[in-house]
Parts: sequence; C-alpha cells; structure tokens
Amino acid sequence: MLKKATFAGAALALVVSSAVLAQHSRYPDVPYVPSSPQIVEGMLKLAGVTANDTVYDLGCGDGRIVVMAAQKFGAHAVGVDIDPERIKEANENVRKAGVQDKVKIVQGDLFTAPISNATVVTLYLLRSVNMKLRPRLLKELRPGTRIVSHTFDMGEWKADKEGDVNGVRIYLWTVPKTIPKLSDSE
Repeated sequence: MLKKATFAGAALALVVSSAVLAQHSRYPDVPYVPSSPQIVEGMLKLAGVTANDTVYDLGCGDGRIVVMAAQKFGAHAVGVDIDPERIKEANENVRKAGVQDKVKIVQGDLFTAPISNATVVTLYLLRSVNMKLRPRLLKELRPGTRIVSHTFDMGEWKADKEGDVNGVRIYLWTVPKTIPKLSDSE
C-alpha cells in the first residue's frame, strides 16, 4: 500500500511539474528575490529615468520596479516575467498603484520578448544570465539606451557608472553606437 501511495505521489508531482513547465515553456533563469524600495529607487535614479523614458524590467517579479518608474518618475514601463504567479502579482500591484495607464506586464521570456522600444532596461539577474543576455542587449537596443543592474555586472563590458545603496552595488551601462569587441562573449 505504501509503495502505491509513494508511486501515486511521485506521479502527481511529475504531472504538476510538467504542467508548470508547460506554462512557463521553461523554468525561470533566476529565483525570485525582490529588491528593496531603496535599491529600486537607486537603480532608477542611477539610470536618470524621467517621464520621457520607457523602462523595461526583464524578470520583473512582482512589478515593483515598473510601478515605481511610473509612480515616482512618470515613465512608461513594461515588466516581463516568465512565471505566471509573478505576472498575477505584478498586475495586482500595478492595479493597486493605479498606474495601469503607464505600465504593461507581459508574460514572456527575457531572451525573446521584444525590447527595442526601451530607453532604460533594469535587471536583477545572475551574472551568468546578464552575460547570456548581453549580446542581445547590445544588438537590439538603440544607442543611448541605459541598462542598470542590481548586484551583478556584465564581465568585460565595464559599467559607465557604479553606485552603492545600503551596501549593494548597482551598475549602469549606456548602449554605444559601436558594439564593443569583448573576449568574454559567448
């Protein structure tokens, strides 16, 4: 009887895991760890966000960066996340903040979602994910687009500016007219 129950539990776990994977099409690249409001504000200030910007948050989690970009800086913003639970949470936070006219939340893959309209891109990913994303950012974003990252750099592509918020590093790059040759590119 115990073997049947164990097998049934394992089978159910496999079905649930398969359903979650099918919803995502793949698992998130990083665990969800929210940034503090102070770090979010620091990132947006380092990027010089204004009402003229369109901020894209790749891996937006609960939407806190795009909400603050709209509320405090007047920017339009797009949050992209692969996790349907985070999308629900982000949409609820956008609604609660009353910024539905400025913020759009999209369920999608940060490696394939359209980003060319961004004037600012925010990231709180792992360094390895930043590195994998870097060629796409350099190729698809217009020169002058600012990229700001919480904690993790982009290897040989050195940041234009760095900041510190409560002991946490934040980095800012500006997409150049000419794509730099980087030996640590994938």
